[in-house]
Amino acid sequence: MGGLEGRVALVTGGNRGIGRAISLGLAADGADVAVNFRRDEAAAVRTVADIEAMGRRAMAFRASVDSVEECEAMAAGAVDAFGCVDILVANAGIASRGYPTVDTDPEEIERLFRVHALSAFVLSRLLVPGMRSRPRGDVVVISSAATRHMPLNSSPYNMAKAALEAFAATLAKEERGHGIHVNVVAPGLVDTEMGRRLARATVGAEEIHSLDPGMPFGHVCSPDEVADVVRFVVSDAARYVSGERIYVDGGG
Repeated sequence: MGGLEGRVALVTGGNRGIGRAISLGLAADGADVAVNFRRDEAAAVRTVADIEAMGRRAMAFRASVDSVEECEAMAAGAVDAFGCVDILVANAGIASRGYPTVDTDPEEIERLFRVHALSAFVLSRLLVPGMRSRPRGDVVVISSAATRHMPLNSSPYNMAKAALEAFAATLAKEERGHGIHVNVVAPGLVDTEMGRRLARATVGAEEIHSLDPGMPFGHVCSPDEVADVVRFVVSDAARYVSGERIYVDGGG
């Protein structure tokens, strides 16, 4: 797609799965990338090396996004290293434990809310003011097709993603006058570590691609297919697109 030269992206959970695909995709389009990770430093190092091999700048930042203090340190570090951040992709996420509401510990609700929704709020609060002085700013939050279906035994996850989308819809209205675009990208089942665990837990699929025949367009969604939508919404091709929720689930 191209057109992101001179722009800097921060991708939370940018070292693996969907986040890695987004990091590499934005770099391929010309952006420099701050790659957030929590535990898998080796994966972050590989992602940084792959971005640098494209001729772009990249740096890994360890931070647990459920910590306000660690988000603050990461945002400051990224701005110090790159000079600005004008694309924020709030991708980091975790699954819930799959219990019915009556068996769910309230602490799980709080943990998922902090990882999915609070982290996007905190990082936007820190980085959006700087985007206002840039030619364009973008905030993209990675939600889930769960907000379309609200599956059972998923109260913590459904609630956290719904809160994330409510935040994005609000921010889009607040920042439109500053030239900042805010959009939601909501995948269905994706071939990632988290997706493979979900497939085993819900339908007993030991190999996720055994589900391909029953999936839209004959295959489980890939991380690259999600990343391509993110690449579109931050590109000039989407210069009149903001406040949208785009499901990447093959139509349901």
